Amino acid sequence: MEVKIYNTNGKESNKTVVLKDEIFAIQPNDHAIYLDVKRIQADKRQGTADSTERSALSGSTRKLFRQKGTGGARRGDIKSPLLHGGARVFGPHPRDYSFKVNKKVQQLARKSALSYKVQDGAIRVIENFDFDKPKTSQMLEILKNFDNSEKKSLIVLDESKKNVYLSSRNLKRVKVVNASKLNTYDILNANLVLISEDSLPQIDTIFIGEGK
Repeated sequence: MEVKIYNTNGKESNKTVVLKDEIFAIQPNDHAIYLDVKRIQADKRQGTADSTERSALSGSTRKLFRQKGTGGARRGDIKSPLLHGGARVFGPHPRDYSFKVNKKVQQLARKSALSYKVQDGAIRVIENFDFDKPKTSQMLEILKNFDNSEKKSLIVLDESKKNVYLSSRNLKRVKVVNASKLNTYDILNANLVLISEDSLPQIDTIFIGEGK
């Protein structure tokens, strides 16, 4: 699939590039997308919630009230869950929410996400760019040129560019990633995906060179 390359002014240049059909024009697999997005979101969960059970409390084990005849619930010592300040029953404990998804399924999910974005006309290949110094207004100007300053944007670069990253850091709807860090959730979460020209060979290597 041959597409135009855009400049930072949001205009088509006289250059074109071929997006490989094996990556950007496959039949999307919704179940692969579901599994990979679930994996990504699960990895973000801290799993640090913890509850206090009887064994973690200090206090007398003496039975405070007789078993029957009080008119209330039967309860034992001062650590009883029925009492204020007592233990918690079946509460959460620290755990790891992450789970494994096969690499080929992850690859299929990312290809499916990119193919969906191409179908929606939400991918633009942009000329390589960098900033002399961090400046949020410059980044915002580029997004305005693509009519996407008020929506979510994902910018894919071939390598880390500190000034580009710092220029986008204060824009809550903008995320800058290297091609090697591209994931299904970020692709689907963006209204517009801007892919730098030099990052395409990396994407080809990652998506075709590893696990077809």
